[in-house]
Formats: sequence, structure tokens, C-alpha cells
Amino acid sequence: MSVAPEQQPAAPPEPSDRAVDLALRVAGGVVTVWAGVLAAVLDLLFATWAWEVVGGRPGGFGKALVGISLAVGGIAAVVVLTVLVSWFAHLAVGARWAGALAALPWFVVIVAGGFRTVEGDLALSGDNVLGLGLVVAGAITFAVMGFRQLVVPPAVR
Repeated sequence: MSVAPEQQPAAPPEPSDRAVDLALRVAGGVVTVWAGVLAAVLDLLFATWAWEVVGGRPGGFGKALVGISLAVGGIAAVVVLTVLVSWFAHLAVGARWAGALAALPWFVVIVAGGFRTVEGDLALSGDNVLGLGLVVAGAITFAVMGFRQLVVPPAVR
């Protein structure tokens, strides 16, 4: 015997409601893809700027303090931004796999940041320890959020 009250089956949605729902989910997916691209670009810009700030300081305690604060703040910002984008993707699209809509463009932009442009610019170099830490933090956060969204059972509506 179940103690939970029995729920009446919901009436099927109208065709126009389904079309609106689908349009909103597709729009949410497009926004999610662009949010992933924007997050990656912001990560690369911050990593490059912060590494230049640390490299331009004279040595000593001040350089170490600035470097540590930028690294901790940058990694925390990447984790928070990645969690927000993954959460938004799941909410906007309504599917468990929606986090991949933000993660895939993020990875593509990050990988593209590791290649030199025709002009010789490089957004993410091998000696930029902060940038590499940001990449690892973002990748791990996307992986954890994706795993969490796949494992946690969907909410009953």
C-alpha cells in the first residue's frame, strides 16, 4: 500500500503548446551554445591578461601575492561560470544531455586558443600556468556537472 496520493494523469498538451515549448527549448539550446563560446573566450582573455600582469611585476612577495590571488580568483570564477552555464543548459533545454551543448563549444574554443594565428598570436601558451589551471578547472567542472545531471533522476512534474 502506498502512502503517496495517487495523481491523476495530466491532459495531453495542445499542439500549439508543444510548438511553443519546442521553440523555447531550441532557443535555449542556441543561447547555451553561445554561452559556452562566450565563457571560453572570457576564460582565455582572463588567463592571458592575468599571466601578463604577473609576468610584468617585479619579483618578490608582491608578485607572488598577485599571482596567487589571480590564480585562485580566476579558477573560482571559471568553476562558478561553468556551473552556471551547465545549470542554465539543463534548465533551458530540459534534457539531461544539455550540458554538452555548452561544453563542446567551450572545448573547441579552448583548443583553438592553443594554436597560433596567422599573425602569430597565441591565447594559451604552454608556459601560462594560470591558463592551464583554468582549462583543467573548466574541464573538470563540466565533467562533474554532466555526470551529476546524468546520474540524478529527473524531477517528477
